[in-house]
Amino acid sequence: MNDRSNEDDRRHPARKEDEKKTRKEEEKRTRKEDKRSFPARKHNSKTKDKSDEESRKAPTGKHAAKGHAKFEEQKTKAHDKIQGDDRTRKQNAKTNDRFEQDNSRKQNDRLEEDDRGRIEQASKTKVVQNHNIKTAERCQEDATAPQDENDRCMLAGVSTSPPCRKNQSYSHQLRTNTAPHGANKRQHQLRKHSLDENRILNHHQGGNDSSEEDDFYPYSTVTGSAANVDNQKIEVDGGSGGDDPHQPLMEFMGNGGGVGLFKAPSRAPVNPNRPPCIELRPHPLRETQVGKFIRTITSTEAQLWAGQESGVRVWNYADAYKPGIGMSGRVRRGDEDAAPFFESASTPPTTCLIVDQGCKLVWSGHKDGKIRSWKMDLNFSDENSFREYFCWQAHRGPVLSMDVSSYGSILFLYVKITFTPSNSSLKLFSCVCHVGDIWTGSEGGSIRVWPWEAVEKSLSLSAEERHMATLLVERSCIDLKSNVTVNGASSISSSDIKALLCDHVHAKVWVAGSSSFSFWDARTRELIKVFTVDGQTENRPEEKSSQEQPVEDEANVKLVTKSKKEKSNFLQRSRNAIMGAADAVRRAAKGGGTSEDGKRTEAIVLASDGMIWTGSSNGTLIQWDGNGNRLQEYTHHPCGILCFCCYGARIWIGYVSGMVQIIDLEGNLLAGWVTHNGPVIKLVVGNGCMYSLATHGGIRGWHVSSPSPVDDILRTQLSDREIIYTRLENMRILVGTWNVGQGRASHAALMSWLGSSVADVGIVVVGLQEVEMGAGFLAMSAAKETVGLEGSTIGQWWQDHIGKALDEDNTFERVGSRQLAGLMIAIWVRKTLRSHAGDLDVSAVACGLGRAIGNKGGVGLRLRVYDRIMCFVNCHLAAHLDAVNKRNSDFDHIFRNMTFTRSSNLLNNSAAGVSSAAQMSRPSNSDKSPDDGKPDLAEADMVIFFGDFNYRLFGISYDEARDFVSQRSFDWLREKDQLREEMKAGKVFQGMREALVRFPPTYKFERGKPGLGGYDSGEKKRIPAWCDRVLYRDNRSNPADECSLECPVVASIFQYEARMDVTESDHKPVRCKLNVDIAHVDRSVRRQEFGKILESNESIRPHLQALRFVPETNLNTNMIILNNQDTISFNITNQSMEHSAFYEILCQGQTTVNENEVTSDYRPRASLGFPRWLQVTPAAGMIAPDQVTVVAVHHEEFHTSEEFVDGIPQSWWSEDTRDKEVILLVNIRGSCTAQPRTHRVHVRHIYSENLPLAIVPAAQPSMEPKRNTSKKHGGSHKGGQH
Repeated sequence: MNDRSNEDDRRHPARKEDEKKTRKEEEKRTRKEDKRSFPARKHNSKTKDKSDEESRKAPTGKHAAKGHAKFEEQKTKAHDKIQGDDRTRKQNAKTNDRFEQDNSRKQNDRLEEDDRGRIEQASKTKVVQNHNIKTAERCQEDATAPQDENDRCMLAGVSTSPPCRKNQSYSHQLRTNTAPHGANKRQHQLRKHSLDENRILNHHQGGNDSSEEDDFYPYSTVTGSAANVDNQKIEVDGGSGGDDPHQPLMEFMGNGGGVGLFKAPSRAPVNPNRPPCIELRPHPLRETQVGKFIRTITSTEAQLWAGQESGVRVWNYADAYKPGIGMSGRVRRGDEDAAPFFESASTPPTTCLIVDQGCKLVWSGHKDGKIRSWKMDLNFSDENSFREYFCWQAHRGPVLSMDVSSYGSILFLYVKITFTPSNSSLKLFSCVCHVGDIWTGSEGGSIRVWPWEAVEKSLSLSAEERHMATLLVERSCIDLKSNVTVNGASSISSSDIKALLCDHVHAKVWVAGSSSFSFWDARTRELIKVFTVDGQTENRPEEKSSQEQPVEDEANVKLVTKSKKEKSNFLQRSRNAIMGAADAVRRAAKGGGTSEDGKRTEAIVLASDGMIWTGSSNGTLIQWDGNGNRLQEYTHHPCGILCFCCYGARIWIGYVSGMVQIIDLEGNLLAGWVTHNGPVIKLVVGNGCMYSLATHGGIRGWHVSSPSPVDDILRTQLSDREIIYTRLENMRILVGTWNVGQGRASHAALMSWLGSSVADVGIVVVGLQEVEMGAGFLAMSAAKETVGLEGSTIGQWWQDHIGKALDEDNTFERVGSRQLAGLMIAIWVRKTLRSHAGDLDVSAVACGLGRAIGNKGGVGLRLRVYDRIMCFVNCHLAAHLDAVNKRNSDFDHIFRNMTFTRSSNLLNNSAAGVSSAAQMSRPSNSDKSPDDGKPDLAEADMVIFFGDFNYRLFGISYDEARDFVSQRSFDWLREKDQLREEMKAGKVFQGMREALVRFPPTYKFERGKPGLGGYDSGEKKRIPAWCDRVLYRDNRSNPADECSLECPVVASIFQYEARMDVTESDHKPVRCKLNVDIAHVDRSVRRQEFGKILESNESIRPHLQALRFVPETNLNTNMIILNNQDTISFNITNQSMEHSAFYEILCQGQTTVNENEVTSDYRPRASLGFPRWLQVTPAAGMIAPDQVTVVAVHHEEFHTSEEFVDGIPQSWWSEDTRDKEVILLVNIRGSCTAQPRTHRVHVRHIYSENLPLAIVPAAQPSMEPKRNTSKKHGGSHKGGQH
């Protein structure tokens, strides 16, 4: 065994010394045992001495013999006891030897593992000692320096290692008062090892050394190799920017994250909660759309038209999947990734669009009151913008709504006289075209009809005669509101027109106001009734017959009274508008509106079965029949409804929350998803997609069959191609917080705080507290907040001076700010990053008295950067040491109630035409949001909280805290940090991260006093505390997650320090620099991939083919002949046994028949409507499987009241007595069919008298009863009845 030990000694030189230490410890243990047995030996020794003395004194004789025997007996017992003790001692020694041998073997096995660690630790200790010696020498050389410099040198010279346990204080030169007796003993008890090592998150590669010293002092050394210690950065101003400026700092993460409201939002390359879509125009930044906001869209067979604030633009569906032009193209900011499009010349803002397939025109209404027409078949060019074809002044105010009816007026009789040399004769060729009227609505309930004969004639004039054409159309106007106004009392509402709907099934026109409807006959333009949104018919005064009031007199009345009436009502309208806006703002500030606001009608649509659906600002769906009778109502979503679109058996609904829902014709909810992060203001069908427009201008296309198996295939395929369209960006954000204590800072202080650290920063966010205080100011600020006003001159002063420190004119651009009483937040973005950062929203939450005063609370900003949402919140929480629960409650109140929809969306939605009533119906802060009930902050990709949180140090005295600060013993101070304890308990800032605090406490200082000697030394002696903090949360659910589309925002802190040289306030400013990695989608590339998948994927083709299915149908005739007042029916039979068929009947054109039964060319009609002499009922509907529907075709000649003067038709010269013929197009579709199957039916009207070829007055309408020749058929009919 000894040979083995010697061999091991030679092999391991350090082992011999360890064994020596072991032997010494054993000797100490033996001595202790000897001391424990010493009393027994001492007792035996005393007994022996006593016996010897007694033997000397003992008498002789008999008594002497007895005494000697007794002595010998006692001696023998003592000797036996001593021997027993010796045997016990030897046995213990043997046992100890065996134990020592076992320990030696075990220890030898551990020595090899510990040798290298001990050597490295010794090297580290030596390096730190050398560094401390050098620093102390520098401090000694600079002994004559000012007091603040001495403080800095002293702080820099103190090692980050734990201090030696001495009885005297280390900070006599900094303390203004000595600690009481016994304080040092308490201080030593406070210096304990950190108990939350498992909460420390380290971004460095590698880990801490495994030696016992490093385990005990986890923050005292730099992770990594020992060589990095020489490069350790020590701030002489008391800050701590990190050991290596190129490496992130260690972080502490609070408990409670990852669940509920504090869980980071989940992201994916393709959103799993909604169908994949084509982004025709990706969400543009709001700042790029000033003067270009898109307000409405409409669709033709091959194009998508959009009306914007500066004109119109056109997308060809053939270019829908092509890449965008990019940053260097001809388009302006915001359209770099949009599909190629063409723009018109600049016009006033466009408010509404309608399509006229018959004339191949798109009609647009504008804010200046004009109506403009645009040709569909123009040769669009990138170089030149296209121009309008024709326009006229329709209203004095904006054209709010517009539609084309299914009935129009009689057009002109074209006469052509031909002379030939062989035979001089007169040949007359006639062609009559009956087309639809244009109905428009404006402010004040103004409704006007523009007869098509004037419009069509104006379109036929040459460009040189356009001024005459405009005058012709304007003079043809029929003002319906004037027609129903008697003695100044109008039968219809004077509220602005919300929507116009021409019911082609029942030949009616619905005019929707905010709280009532007016119901008109499309053929006669007469008012049928007026009723409320509750279905109650309103009483209206008796109308004066228009035949008793000549048109000339009516025109004179208009000329005389209109100007006076408008002048007298101008001030009243202005006052009402201002008061209404103020009331809306107050209600929005209070989080709600009146009950009447919730009933406001916002949208109307005609369903495929002939029913009418309206949507209210409170989310209520109301179903009406074709005669204006209210049937039933539904509510599927609490937010306001803004738009409808019906396609087949589905009705699509767009909400102010950004959600789209699909219901069937019975009102049952089929599906729903969030389409945009803003209100959906328009839905149209085109090219097999349902296109949705949001207020921010983004346009997305959803397949008409969604949700369907095609969506699952597209989602999988797009996810597999993630790497193709993923882009990674990197940037740095500087966050600064400072409680300025109602003071102002010098330029040097601002440069030290912010200007010196922005060289590599893309975004700068600054939060100030106590910018301005005082009871009067706080009361005034609270009053301003109720009407949407905020800010102050002092707040503006701070923004201007911070901007100068950041070189605002050349390097950075101020994006926005928000002030709530003494709280202010502002943000600057580097100009090179400005094209990727925008959509700034602001918000504020008061936490002061009654949750209404802004002395405490939070102000926030929300910014979209590279398509990711970042929120910045500046907080000032409750003060005082014992108000921990109040601070926790303030944070929770701010987190749950901060919303960014009010101020920003009021501006944006007004530009897009969203009513304030619909906006107020959006859920308030306390209500659930449309998706999963999370507040706005919970939905952000990154959230940064900063400010004066007011968390203090607990369980420590003023002098003890000063001692710890002077020794830079921040590890022990952190154990007494209230914020740290509350975060560990999961009570506040759940799941948020903070870099380890390695700078002195920032509160409380005496103004103007530099150095650590500036801590409060007054009567209160407030304990220093880290009140001013910066915390953040990114997308990571696991610290090891890397930046990707699943985890798009990953951040780390590179700098976290306080500027101790700034003395303008009782707080020190704090700055934090974060490095942020962002993953985002290249929308243009993904749109290309979307198109490639649709075109090439074999598994999608069968599904798309199935969607083209059209049920088999047949008609019992293709030719109908009518005499005057005849009614003849034809049948449409659905031969499918499983699928419903949807039909729509249009008029392709009309012609006249000459004497030789020869028809002239068919002329197309506007909006493919019917001539006024022909009634087709029902013109649209649904046919159930294996059922038959009956369509009645009726002839009726009539004249409207305004066409008569003294009983003579004004248009007698334009009547045609020849036979007329029209072609009816019966389009049949399936539930999701894009291309219909068409049947043609020829309808000829034969006059009862054969008049000679001449221009004669038309016959008067017959008064005989109608002759109905229709037949009854079996089956069900889902269309509306006339």
